[in-house]
Amino acid sequence: MLYLPGPGRKKIISNLDGSFFIVYRRSTMKKSEINYTSTFPTKQDVHFPDAAKNLACLFKALGHPARLKILRHLLAENRCICGRIVELLPLAQSTVSQHLKILKESGLILGEIEGPKTCYCVDRKKLASIHEALSALCNVEDENENTR
Repeated sequence: MLYLPGPGRKKIISNLDGSFFIVYRRSTMKKSEINYTSTFPTKQDVHFPDAAKNLACLFKALGHPARLKILRHLLAENRCICGRIVELLPLAQSTVSQHLKILKESGLILGEIEGPKTCYCVDRKKLASIHEALSALCNVEDENENTR
């Protein structure tokens, strides 16, 4: 490895086949010199309908067994405080709080502050919208199979 003089720190590295390449320290490069979008597509480059993005966020929120258990419990109980949910799961209180936060941010559950406690319940309208979207998705797959 050989360091080159000049502005910014550059080093020459040799490959096993005898060829060489120059590595620039990223911190010394100006943003105008780095063009990430030409090599890799970013999230901004990929366009999806808002409905698809929203549905994906909801499914992501349902993508953990602890969150599914929390949702099932809230459906059975109708309302429940955070402390009771912590007792049900073999997880730390902070972990349960993070799962509740994700469910709340997705809109699947609602949280109401009652003094020092937070009481949670399921937003049944949001759950019904997931059910409708999933049914529509399954119907599209069934129609595609019938046309083959």
